[in-house]
Amino acid sequence: MIDSMNPASGGPCQGIRNSIPALMERGIYTEVVSSDAPDCDFIKNDCFLLHALGPANNPWSYNKDLIPWLLKNYHRFDVIIVHGLWLYHGFAVSKFYQKIRKNKTNLPKLFVMPHGMLDPYFQLASNRKLKAIRNWFYWYLIEAKLVNQSDGLLFTCEQELLLARKTFARYHPRNEINVGYGIISPPPFLPEMKAAFNNFCPNLKNNNYILFLSRIHEKKGVDLLIIAYSNWFKKNKKKIGRIPRLVVAGPGINSKYGSKIKRLVKKNQVESHIEFPGMLDGNAKWGAFYGAEAFFLLSHQENFGIAVVEALACGKPVLISDQVNIWREISMGEGGIVEKDTLEGAENLFEKWGGLSPDEKNKISLSAKTLYQNRYSIEIAAKRFVQGVTGNSTDN
Repeated sequence: MIDSMNPASGGPCQGIRNSIPALMERGIYTEVVSSDAPDCDFIKNDCFLLHALGPANNPWSYNKDLIPWLLKNYHRFDVIIVHGLWLYHGFAVSKFYQKIRKNKTNLPKLFVMPHGMLDPYFQLASNRKLKAIRNWFYWYLIEAKLVNQSDGLLFTCEQELLLARKTFARYHPRNEINVGYGIISPPPFLPEMKAAFNNFCPNLKNNNYILFLSRIHEKKGVDLLIIAYSNWFKKNKKKIGRIPRLVVAGPGINSKYGSKIKRLVKKNQVESHIEFPGMLDGNAKWGAFYGAEAFFLLSHQENFGIAVVEALACGKPVLISDQVNIWREISMGEGGIVEKDTLEGAENLFEKWGGLSPDEKNKISLSAKTLYQNRYSIEIAAKRFVQGVTGNSTDN
């Protein structure tokens, strides 16, 4: 159960798309229920059955068909998983279980996967005061019932699990399970990937570059990225010659915050060293990853960071903040460098990276690829997911 399978809605729907084929290989059949319109283009090529019961054109995504669908179909399933919080689909599942438990036994197990939505950041961020108040009331009236009556909460990493305990009182889940997360292996590098990326960055030519690939949003720390890069460039351009350029890829450059970023670039006089190709996908996205010397993300809150793991999968070191929730695993696996989500932290990332020898950088690249293969491949993630929801330590 998920509000939407629209790729623009973020990582949860992509996580579902990634995991279903790997689950099928283990003999697990999955159906998805969402409040999307049944004629949406983005659901036409999915390899699984998706019940699009919308559209739900309202802020809460209220959908009158969700509870009737559950009442008619629940008996076909062993497990029901609610992906995401704060919207009607979770409330619908909670009401369904409250109603059906009075008269039925052998109900499907119920799990909730919050996807970082219980992170205290969302209650403490200065620009979310009204939303924080709304969430506080919603938690005590509705969401706590879903969380506490479920058979368990499923988390993408240990840090997400630990942070979820700090946000609200009356948080008493029956079980907390770190099932991990994973992505499908990227396609092998092909020359057309580089060509596709070059079409978006024709001025880059064959220069080395550091890649940011995410939304251009305040939460991602892009302003600190630009200032830190500018300071690094000015400090080192005479000392070490031509330092890597910076590619800031992703949607949002035409937003109000994006305008602030463009002003920062102009103010620091680094226009000729920073590229803004916009959102990249397909060959252009993989060309950007494979061509980069490192990946940079100074998020102030990042539950998992699919782009971070995509960089690891391409053998690229990741320069990240300690607010990216998988920072511990990356640090232990020596797949990158971790610093605070501050300007000083961003500057340290550039300085530490620039101070490494080619052999040291190559060693981190090899560790990045190994870390992906051992922890974040979709096969590994599917195995842990099955163990989490079944309680079995085997694939059976």
